[in-house]
Amino acid sequence: MIQQEGPGWRLAKDTSRECFPVIIGGEGWAVELTDFEWQVFFTLVRDLTDQHKKLEDQLMPEEKLSIELEREPWWGCLDGDREAWSLMVVLRNQSEGRLRGLEAYWPIPAAQAMASAVRTMWDSCPS
Repeated sequence: MIQQEGPGWRLAKDTSRECFPVIIGGEGWAVELTDFEWQVFFTLVRDLTDQHKKLEDQLMPEEKLSIELEREPWWGCLDGDREAWSLMVVLRNQSEGRLRGLEAYWPIPAAQAMASAVRTMWDSCPS
């Protein structure tokens, strides 16, 4: 099992668990994800943070930005400025006869720490 956590965020992966091997969490909450949900969650977080990185040098210090992306079954929004941002994600999953939904939010600075941990876990764990 690989587990990382900090103030306002939590991320864990246990490859021995078949159905829900990944846990994401925030302040006082956590949810288990399927491997498919985790894979798409990773691409959503990666794409949001990559877009922010491309835009951050173009922003004035006082300018705000909001980046929204959809990667089925996820929707996400990175909201902030060139220095710091929050992250909100929504899961709308109706596959395999199950109805699952989730709204999650990481405030500044937990969002940056969570996004960094997501990339680190992705790079260090086999899918």
